[in-house]
Amino acid sequence: MKHAGYMIAAIAFLFGAPNGIPAAQAETIQLKADLKGANEIPPNASPASGKAVATLDTQTKLLTWTVTYADLTGPALGAHFHGPSEPGKNAGIVLPFKTVQSPIEGTATLSENQAAHLLSGKWYANIHTAANPGGELRGQMMK
Repeated sequence: MKHAGYMIAAIAFLFGAPNGIPAAQAETIQLKADLKGANEIPPNASPASGKAVATLDTQTKLLTWTVTYADLTGPALGAHFHGPSEPGKNAGIVLPFKTVQSPIEGTATLSENQAAHLLSGKWYANIHTAANPGGELRGQMMK
């Protein structure tokens, strides 16, 4: 029995629980947004629609996203995440997308501050066109 304590300590160390304290578990959080012209500031009457779906790994801060859209008034000229901003307010670009063609897919590692803003609903996805340079489609990213 004398070696039982060493065995428990070895198992705890191997499985990430030094001193018997459980290791923090990573969580993957899904966020979504419906992209609409009515969500823009100011709103527009675009016939287009879209969706943004993202997952954030809370341990690595790796954000993975897919943004889709259809029926824009013209070619997309820009597409990005903006923030931090409350719904109904505009903010600067926080994460540009590498392409504007639907489906837009990408990954990025966020800072602690960026992850906190995203998880608190302060980021939005935005698609820009020539007819709507301030944004044709917008949606607030929410859990």
